[in-house]
Amino acid sequence: MEVWEAIHSRRSVGKVSEKVPEKEKLEKMLEAARWAPNHHKTEPWHFHVLIGDGRDKLGKAYGKINLEKLKDPDGGERELALESGLKKARRSPVVIVAAVEPDQGSKIEPIEEAAATACAVQNMLLAAHEMGLGVKWRTGKPANHPIMKEAFNVSEKGWILGLLFVGYPDEEPEAPIKKEPEAYTTWLID
Repeated sequence: MEVWEAIHSRRSVGKVSEKVPEKEKLEKMLEAARWAPNHHKTEPWHFHVLIGDGRDKLGKAYGKINLEKLKDPDGGERELALESGLKKARRSPVVIVAAVEPDQGSKIEPIEEAAATACAVQNMLLAAHEMGLGVKWRTGKPANHPIMKEAFNVSEKGWILGLLFVGYPDEEPEAPIKKEPEAYTTWLID
């Protein structure tokens, strides 16, 4: 698959089968991340690959976060909150937690480290697509909740950029409607 075709045809895939992608394909995704551009060559990313019961680490963190939302965490809703966390973590056969650990050097801005890790994730998404895998990149408040950061040994200065839910597509996602470049581009020419 040519890169232009991959960029145009890659989609977020929310529904995947239970078939676990081959380890070689997951390793190829991680290899693609390695080649992402990053200022000062810090390679600030760290990936946790969760397969099978390994996803329970994520599920338990989700569950603990759910408990915080309950008015009475010792009441009857407790088990449902914990089960909901485990269910979220099992939406795909593989989950990759993409964390950023900023370089502590004085020249590096944290946003540069986030941008580098986002580039690494994009490389992973394109590699997955080329190999026939579907991925949904999820973010949100739970990703950077202190409970989640603790579960994945993310430092106080680090954060979780997102969770990649990986598997074989169960359905073909619809093509999104995208703005034309003119809508987001300003040309300054003298």
